[in-house]
Amino acid sequence: MLSAVPVAALDPNDPDAGAVAHYGEPAREQRLLDTAAGLVDRSHRGVLAIPGEDRLGWLHSLTTQHLTGLAPYSGSELLVLSPHGHVEHHAALTDDGAATWLDTGDAPGLLQFLERMRFLMRVEPAEVTADWALLSIVGPQTDEALIALGVGPLLPPDLLAVPDAKFATGSVPPRPTVVYSAAALPGGGWVRRMSYGADLLVPRPTVPEVVEAAGVPLAGIWAFEAMRVAARRPRAGFETDHKTLPAEVGWTAPAVHLEKGCYRGQETIARVHHLGRPPRKLVLLHLDGIATDELPARHTPVTLEGGERPVGFVGTAVRHYELGMIALAVVKQNLTPDSVLRVGPSTAAMDPEQ
Repeated sequence: MLSAVPVAALDPNDPDAGAVAHYGEPAREQRLLDTAAGLVDRSHRGVLAIPGEDRLGWLHSLTTQHLTGLAPYSGSELLVLSPHGHVEHHAALTDDGAATWLDTGDAPGLLQFLERMRFLMRVEPAEVTADWALLSIVGPQTDEALIALGVGPLLPPDLLAVPDAKFATGSVPPRPTVVYSAAALPGGGWVRRMSYGADLLVPRPTVPEVVEAAGVPLAGIWAFEAMRVAARRPRAGFETDHKTLPAEVGWTAPAVHLEKGCYRGQETIARVHHLGRPPRKLVLLHLDGIATDELPARHTPVTLEGGERPVGFVGTAVRHYELGMIALAVVKQNLTPDSVLRVGPSTAAMDPEQ
């Protein structure tokens, strides 16, 4: 039997404290997700369910995504922005024809926002994290696991190209910027195809039988995060702060529809897209002279060599089984791969393939 090491045993204040960090061999688990397939229990992630016939039009009006034409058993991503266009919430979504499901890192905060915006709409948003668990199958052999579950293979994500920086021509694409194919699971819930594999939402009592039916080894959240960092995928609350713009962290392509109708923060989104680059950018850093137990904490300042003023911050730092010590960071737009950076006492270099 695998020996699970919970994140809480390592750091009870970690945002992933409800997950399993690893099952004894973190490097082997990373290789598994990178070259084959593994199953990661992400059931500490919050889940909202929104039934009601107005749900898609309502979410369309409140968020950055185009959702009015979303077909049953498909999914996408969305953002909730502040009036000034800063990211407040990110969520992945799936609609099953009767309800829209959102999985997010801040379910209570997002639910509070949605409850304030209900007015007279026929929607009933509720947090259902206690009843539903999110699992992720990660790796190039994901389709084999989906076939074993009786729901695969599924089509890969369908991503629209970001339009040129010009004003709308009157032709509005009647679909989300990214569409994830989905299907119902035989025991209840759904599976949604993702760029890294697939997400499954299942009733919590059925988790053991779903894991057994998938027929792939288990991997911990450390391995999932290492793959995420290497793939340069941002995570809300990690690669974001109170002034993050979607374009700074690469969320324009999957989560922002640039030619849909009005929503909160749209003016800033349009201004950044049409008039120039955002002030910051997401980069991959290689960290030098640092031990595993000394990885920089979330939001550790990044400075220039010889300087004291921050030029950015670290989001997530991990030990990758091939790349070594790496981190995602948000830094000033004018920095180049030649810039010599420091993260705490360690030197850092931007990956040249940014």
